[in-house]
Amino acid sequence: MMLRVLSRTHLNLPILAYDFGKSTDPKILILGGIHGDETEGVACAKALLASFLNDFPYQLQVTIIPEANPDGCLLNTRTNSKGVDLNRNLPTKDWSAEIKSERYHPGASPLSEVENQALVKELNTGVKFVLSLHSWKPVLNVNGDCLQEAETLSQLTGYAIDQEIGYPTPGCLGTFAGLERNIPTLTYEIERGLKTDLVIKNHVPAILEMLKVSERIRK
Repeated sequence: MMLRVLSRTHLNLPILAYDFGKSTDPKILILGGIHGDETEGVACAKALLASFLNDFPYQLQVTIIPEANPDGCLLNTRTNSKGVDLNRNLPTKDWSAEIKSERYHPGASPLSEVENQALVKELNTGVKFVLSLHSWKPVLNVNGDCLQEAETLSQLTGYAIDQEIGYPTPGCLGTFAGLERNIPTLTYEIERGLKTDLVIKNHVPAILEMLKVSERIRK
């Protein structure tokens, strides 16, 4: 395992990335904590990290960023410490400066936030597939060619697969990476409020099985 500091936030917190596997293998990026108040995704990412420290059996390069929004995770807020929703701040073709509510504030301009600048730089390192861990109602939101991974997760968790989240999301990661950059992106919405022990019990094994599928199809 290799630990990297991708950047530092407005509050000077490090954005940490943990790398597993060989750099010559297909690269998978797993994100937690884009929204700092979605603690289920952070717990899942950290449990995956613990699992990989114990055993990493894949012919993949997997990078885990457990807290992509460290300030928000510290403050327990959806936004970063500047009040920007990082999942509305990416430079998509549909990015909009319109502020429908402070909860979804897109920032002063696309890619204005250091967290997303670090994320985009990481996406440019040859990432083949992104798994983004959130929490909301149970759903697997597919953007790009990652249906096989989604089907594996669906079979093991009972979660529905959907290509639409149900409302506009300008500046989001799924659009930026999955649709506009051809980096398949699966947004895994874990049930909001699920106890941490059940997050780990129900979802970590499913993701470990999903990575076997990624290993096969991302070569």
